[in-house]
Amino acid sequence: MKACALFAGIGGLELGLHQHGVTTIATCERDPHAQRVLAQHFPGVDESQRHGDIQGMAALPPCDVLTAGFPCTDLSMAGPRTGITGARSGLVTRLFALLEQAQRAGRQPRWLLIENVPYMLGLQHGQAMRYLTGRLEALGWRWAYRVVDARAFGVPQRRLRVILLASPQHDPRPALLGEDATPMVDDRPQQPLAQVGYGFYWTEGRRGLGWVVDGVPTIKAGSGWGIPSPPGIWDRPAGRIGLPHIRDLERLQGFPPGYTEPALGVDTRGRGARYRMLGNAVCVPMAAWAAERMMADTTDAWPQGGPVATGRSWPKAAWGAPGQAPRSAPVSSWPRTPVPRALLDFLQHPLEPLSLRAATGYLGRLERAEKIFIPPDFLAAVQAHRQRLATSTLDAQSRP
Repeated sequence: MKACALFAGIGGLELGLHQHGVTTIATCERDPHAQRVLAQHFPGVDESQRHGDIQGMAALPPCDVLTAGFPCTDLSMAGPRTGITGARSGLVTRLFALLEQAQRAGRQPRWLLIENVPYMLGLQHGQAMRYLTGRLEALGWRWAYRVVDARAFGVPQRRLRVILLASPQHDPRPALLGEDATPMVDDRPQQPLAQVGYGFYWTEGRRGLGWVVDGVPTIKAGSGWGIPSPPGIWDRPAGRIGLPHIRDLERLQGFPPGYTEPALGVDTRGRGARYRMLGNAVCVPMAAWAAERMMADTTDAWPQGGPVATGRSWPKAAWGAPGQAPRSAPVSSWPRTPVPRALLDFLQHPLEPLSLRAATGYLGRLERAEKIFIPPDFLAAVQAHRQRLATSTLDAQSRP
């Protein structure tokens, strides 16, 4: 089977497909940093099939699978929230124009695999999902989607994403909805356990922590400071507060360590670009699960839910087909029960200490926090970390 990757990013969806025998024959990605990463890791794609701006892509090559992790900029909680008609997320309209053209030419793909943020299910009363499913049904395609958590596939990153699978000839429901497991992790702030690491957003602190027990919160392209940055980690056993190494961030997204290094050859912003690309990427084990289920042609049963209410937020899983009202599917965001991967055991590199400036700002926000519970041990750890940094800075300045 052959795949064409629209909004390819650094190829997370495609690496997952490759694990199950699907070959990528074409990519479309406008970011020059990501283009270099794709060129390094997908050398089999012909130069004529390496596209930049999707607006200039004339047609889809004949392929079996079309992937599209289209921009979430206008659909995410941290973005402008302009919705599916926004300047960036609205580029998905070009996806459907290319699909319609392929259908007219009699060479439409067998599968479409889309990934995006779950915030779009409620934004503007679910307008984005109404648009996507409406366009698919107009093409005569059946569809199913589900919010899934990357932790279900063995990586210690809480990353919830919508995976949508659609086809003009196959039933996507057994593949996407036929597996389910009970969520295993409770992330509510609590008195910390002595031998566990904790993830948090050091760019927040006033209204939330991004708190994750034995894992990290979602690796994001941006932050509260307007810069690409990794989440923080509290190594409680060692008493350290710091940031994961870029190679561990790559591994937390399921990529081999060093995967994004080709971006360093573009310009001096290479490090920030690597953070941003990883934040935008699809977690590879998540994509591999979807690919495995898609390729297995399974007939697994799935739980039946009620009709999807119009004019309201969409459920966390649903399915539909032309001429049928969409229906929900009462499944969890954990399709599988993973082999536990303790965060501190997962990391292969020492943490980079959170800087004095960052620690000072974060501590100030924590101390002014509004209506959130902050474990006292964590607050004390941040205070101690900042004091150590301040003391070492004063010592350095006092030396002759």
